[in-house]
Amino acid sequence: MLDCFFDPVKDRLSDILSIIARSLIVAGRLTMGYYIRVLGKILGNIPLDELREVTKPAVLEISDGDGDEWQQLILSHKSGPEIAVIEKNPVLEGQLGADELQEFMDEVSDYKPESAAIWLQQYLPSVKVIYAFQLLSGTDVDDGWNPLHRVQSAVWNHAGGILQSDGEGFSDEDGYTILWQFGDTVTGEWNMGVLKDSRWVHFRMELGNEKHRKAFLNGEVPDGVTLF
Repeated sequence: MLDCFFDPVKDRLSDILSIIARSLIVAGRLTMGYYIRVLGKILGNIPLDELREVTKPAVLEISDGDGDEWQQLILSHKSGPEIAVIEKNPVLEGQLGADELQEFMDEVSDYKPESAAIWLQQYLPSVKVIYAFQLLSGTDVDDGWNPLHRVQSAVWNHAGGILQSDGEGFSDEDGYTILWQFGDTVTGEWNMGVLKDSRWVHFRMELGNEKHRKAFLNGEVPDGVTLF
């Protein structure tokens, strides 16, 4: 019944969130307003019952809005600890979603690869809604990352679009990171994409490998990486 929310591409969210979890736990950042986002191209309502079904046994409650027209949800363990706050922000003039999207469009030109920055500047105006997931301390309790992954995957499947994570970067529509916003000391394997001849080439690289990093920042596929 729930298989509709997990295709082979978007199920990579579990890998992404696991790496985020390890880095945040080490850095002690889980209570400091860390966000991951779905920048969607479809603005329609996402049925609350579907989201509640995929997050079981965790609990999903409305904190702003009504029924399927929810604006904010809280994802919690049954035992109480909150895992995440989920906000839906339509990109409408004068509202938070539009302001946030404009900030993204302004900032991407400062990052590399240049080809990805240009692609994002052309792509971002098509975004109609931003779903922001604020990660809370419950992510590190009783595998809280699992229901978080499932609800984000369900939202992404409904809204389409791309992903963005604070301190990491933006993805393409397949979920591969295309713009480098990591810190200088970051390490670990990560799924990346570079634009070559108007198509995305996907691969896994070591973020701490200077040669891999230099090639990626120049918009090239690093030597010796695993291609997808």
